[in-house]
Amino acid sequence: MIVPKLGRFHSSGSFAGSRSVLAIILARGPRLGAVNIRSCCQMQGGYFPKISTPSAPYSVRTMYTSSYCCQNLPHFKESQNDAACKDSKKEDSPYLLPHPIWTEEDVNKVKITHKEPQDKIDKVAYYSVQLLRTAFDLASFYKIGPMTENKWLNRIIMLETVAGVPGMIGGMARHLKSLRRLSRDHGWIHTLLEEAENERMHLMTALEMKKPGALFRGVIIAAQGVFVNMFFIAYMISPRFCHRFVGYLEEEAVKTYTYCLKCIDEGKLPKWEQMKAPQIAVNYWKLGEDAMMRDVILAIRADEAHHRVVNHTLGTINPHEPNPFLPGQRKL
Repeated sequence: MIVPKLGRFHSSGSFAGSRSVLAIILARGPRLGAVNIRSCCQMQGGYFPKISTPSAPYSVRTMYTSSYCCQNLPHFKESQNDAACKDSKKEDSPYLLPHPIWTEEDVNKVKITHKEPQDKIDKVAYYSVQLLRTAFDLASFYKIGPMTENKWLNRIIMLETVAGVPGMIGGMARHLKSLRRLSRDHGWIHTLLEEAENERMHLMTALEMKKPGALFRGVIIAAQGVFVNMFFIAYMISPRFCHRFVGYLEEEAVKTYTYCLKCIDEGKLPKWEQMKAPQIAVNYWKLGEDAMMRDVILAIRADEAHHRVVNHTLGTINPHEPNPFLPGQRKL
């Protein structure tokens, strides 16, 4: 097999350095002999090498790999979506799942609500959340002494590393179940994965303002290792319990972010009162360019209220029923 090195072709017909035209010659017979490049025939804005051999029967196959030629073929042309992805690549927006974009009216109408436990599963889920909240409040010195910006960031970062787990575990479990049973999922997977990504974006926003140290990272790894395995086992046993558990967890999250907003409004967080929203938050929630940190907390609280409704609903309906929530649907 002989692979001659040819020049790079342009529409002008000139060579521009030894780049990528590849001629692959496959021969049958005892001997191939010499191969000459005698001429080139113009084709699609470039030149296609015409190869001749001194004798027959030889099978000659050529492969033109010029990227210029391929870009001029109709089915290789760049689409508008490709161009949009290139323009917004720095924002990671092409990779995000559809999620609710809140209006000013939406974020200001979020209320603290509570779904009363109806049976034993609901009560176990509710009191499990209350136990975890009490323990975490003590460990993080929540409301013990003044809640500074740093204490809030520590709390948010820790909570969101845990909050991003249930949606991913639920989505994975239902995905694997769909594969095992050769059946459709009816839309639950998307909503659960969107929830997991949404919680992760809360974390990414907080990380723009604080970089945890080695000890903090170690605590996160340990907590994730325990919670992921426990939640996965629980979801295999009772998906209803898990969704009710997350519903009550989101109720507590709404209380927490409501208190955070109260601290900002009362002047207890002077840095956040004057701080502009991180750019990652502006891009994700489509906030105005003059958005402040308070607007970010309002959007996060609305997300948590949305997850509260979604998980209480999924914990009530039959797991085989279609998902009632459309991609990106706003529900408070």
